[in-house]
Amino acid sequence: MTIMLEKTRMWQGVRMRRMAAAPDPDSAPRAVTLPASWDDAAAAALAALAPGAGPATLATAADAWIRPIADRARRAGIETPLAQRLHALLLARRGAPTAPVWRGEAPPCPGFVLNLAAFHDTEHGVDTQAFIEAVDIAATALTLAVPSAQRIAVCMADLAGLLAALGLDYDSDAARQVATALAAALRKHADAASAAMAERFGAVVDGRRHSATTAITAPGPAEALLGVETGGIAPAFSPLHDDGTLTRAARGFLAARGITAEAALAATIAGRSPFPAVPTAAHAAMHDAVAAHLHVMPVRPDATAAEPAGERRDLPARRAGYTQKAAVGGHKLFLRTGEYADGKLGEIFIGMHKEGPAFRGLMDNFAIAVSLGLQHGVPLDAFVEAFTFTRFGPAGTVEGDPAVARATSLLDYVFRNLAVNYLGKTDLPEAEDEDGDTLGDGVRDRAPLLPLDLPREDGPRQRRRALRLVAKG
Repeated sequence: MTIMLEKTRMWQGVRMRRMAAAPDPDSAPRAVTLPASWDDAAAAALAALAPGAGPATLATAADAWIRPIADRARRAGIETPLAQRLHALLLARRGAPTAPVWRGEAPPCPGFVLNLAAFHDTEHGVDTQAFIEAVDIAATALTLAVPSAQRIAVCMADLAGLLAALGLDYDSDAARQVATALAAALRKHADAASAAMAERFGAVVDGRRHSATTAITAPGPAEALLGVETGGIAPAFSPLHDDGTLTRAARGFLAARGITAEAALAATIAGRSPFPAVPTAAHAAMHDAVAAHLHVMPVRPDATAAEPAGERRDLPARRAGYTQKAAVGGHKLFLRTGEYADGKLGEIFIGMHKEGPAFRGLMDNFAIAVSLGLQHGVPLDAFVEAFTFTRFGPAGTVEGDPAVARATSLLDYVFRNLAVNYLGKTDLPEAEDEDGDTLGDGVRDRAPLLPLDLPREDGPRQRRRALRLVAKG
């Protein structure tokens, strides 16, 4: 949560702004000051990273962990201007330590995050030399920040953002080659810097020499402060922010491909997304490409887990379909469908304008869930088998649709209609009262259950007969 308060003075040549921000909706907001161009997510991250609960500024919070590092470097005779370089990394949003270092803690394995996307510019491409220098600075700074630590973790983030800025498809050999090269450079130089520091300071705790860990870690507030859009090597699954605007990675991808915003919009309207879909298998392949060069990796994505449903298939912006008006047991409904270019069903809408708001809401959200399933590859046959012969009111005679005479519920009607029109199934068993639906005295009870009603223990037993779908020859 952030509330803009006012612009304030300069720091390190950068104009700042002050606002109220909280790391999460349940926390009390605190006044934070950070560069005016940084987003609200960065403000919330600073509220989480800065120690204490009162007002916090990026200048003060950064100085709290940079100054001790610089002091130890001077005492150790290290001539590298660490304070200046750490400030520069932070202000360029290229690198920052993880939360414990900001808070002055001494964890057993302190970490430093490098934002890969920030090492790219449109004129020169990836600044590999700056990245290598940043790895050296990070490893040195962590050693000095927590001298007692036996291991340090230098991490990389937002690979997908960098690949997008380069105009590379995440699921391509070229993208994996870039990732492999960066991971190898990260490990080589982190190991070298760590070895140099161990040589300078000698053995540490329990006689064990200091060493570096190169890692992909779960995203945290340090990544948010740097403007990281994707954690580690994960792909960007959506080109949109939560507010509906294009992400930085999406804008970079379009620019690198020479695609104007107008052309991207035209392609989207025509049903051709300018952004390539990223299957789970591509994430797994990227994991395999970099795993050999890093010490710590997240669990490898299961490339087979999503296969039954598959990746989402976007519907064209303008699509065909039909609207069916019918009445089930005297209750009117409108069934509207949306189709892919090949005529396959991709979405449904169920309108019931005279029913209660709770029932309408349930039906609306049910239709959305079915539509998402269809777009992720769940076959319509599975829905037809699951929802025909469901029994609840309203039910009975169907008017307005010659293909369906009776229905045991609204859902039964909807999927009978879809089975006829999209699967060619005209031989489904007719909707009838179940033989076992009787009252305790043996009198037949033909009234279906209302939504969310449960039968009494001595009342009608609602059973769904087994259904086997047979495609018409």
